[in-house]
Amino acid sequence: MNYKLFEGNKNDCLTLKPMIQELQKNYAVGRVIVVADKGLNTGNNIAYNKAIGNGYVMSLSIRGANSEIKEYVLKDDGYKYNSDKTYKVKSRLYPREITINKKDEKTGKVIKIKKTVNEKQVIFWSSDYAKKAKAERQPAIEKARELIGNVQKFNKKNYYGADKYIKHLVFDNNTGEIIVAKSKLSLDEEKITEEEKYDGYYAIVSSEMDKSDDEIIDIYRGLWRIEETFKITKSELDARPVYVSRKSHIEAHFLTCFIALVLGRVLQHKLDKKYSVGKIFETLANCNCSNFQENYYLFDFYDSILSDIGAVTNIDFSLKNRTLQDIKKILGTTKR
Repeated sequence: MNYKLFEGNKNDCLTLKPMIQELQKNYAVGRVIVVADKGLNTGNNIAYNKAIGNGYVMSLSIRGANSEIKEYVLKDDGYKYNSDKTYKVKSRLYPREITINKKDEKTGKVIKIKKTVNEKQVIFWSSDYAKKAKAERQPAIEKARELIGNVQKFNKKNYYGADKYIKHLVFDNNTGEIIVAKSKLSLDEEKITEEEKYDGYYAIVSSEMDKSDDEIIDIYRGLWRIEETFKITKSELDARPVYVSRKSHIEAHFLTCFIALVLGRVLQHKLDKKYSVGKIFETLANCNCSNFQENYYLFDFYDSILSDIGAVTNIDFSLKNRTLQDIKKILGTTKR
């Protein structure tokens, strides 16, 4: 595990190159396969990875793709279905054109260079993902309907997500208020229908031509662990918001959170991934004591997770009463 901090206004797509350089320099890991969502799928990142011999498995925005890719996705030819028709997948080896932004040494201006990369494209569709996409879009549609019915209630600050589903919607650039359009506001049914066509579909592009469709999908699905990590650091570990301002203090804060996360992952591994890291942290947070008599302390929390943690750490958490000396002895043992 490794991490690096960047300024809040740093574009995500610009963070990959320095991270890879540092990783391969400090750890001598050899060839790396970058797994990322569409936010890092840029021509510059792909060209850089291929230039240094690395690989990639990245998602591709279908709605933002060219017409040829969209047509391939929606065409039923080539898909392999599961037994109950709730999942299908197909793939092809395909030369895709990417755009690389490069600074001209003479003029200093950024020029765009077109380049073709040969890659494997894996497309899959899931009925569960389709239902999820529809459910996630519905609140924005309902907000759009509400806005159409009561224009005075909304401005640019609270319309978020609904504007793209409304025809003839115009905002004042200075005030953020809605300008009453000459044409009556209406729900963009065509836009909704167009989006619905791609519900449940995912496109993954990869340099790993020899890997099977299932292998590439499994590699990409590993991203959920990263997403879970972000969720844990922001919630259980209170990584954000940050209440310090100096760079050294910010780095110390995130280092503390990172060490806690690593220890949580190690403990999760020792427990054979029986529990989520969040559940483990919740149990450990409840494992505290209170002084009830001179040198004696009462531990009044115990559950099955704590029992399993005790089994792999050789600590008997079932004991309710301990002396200060007992506690110090346990802490001394953990430092060895």
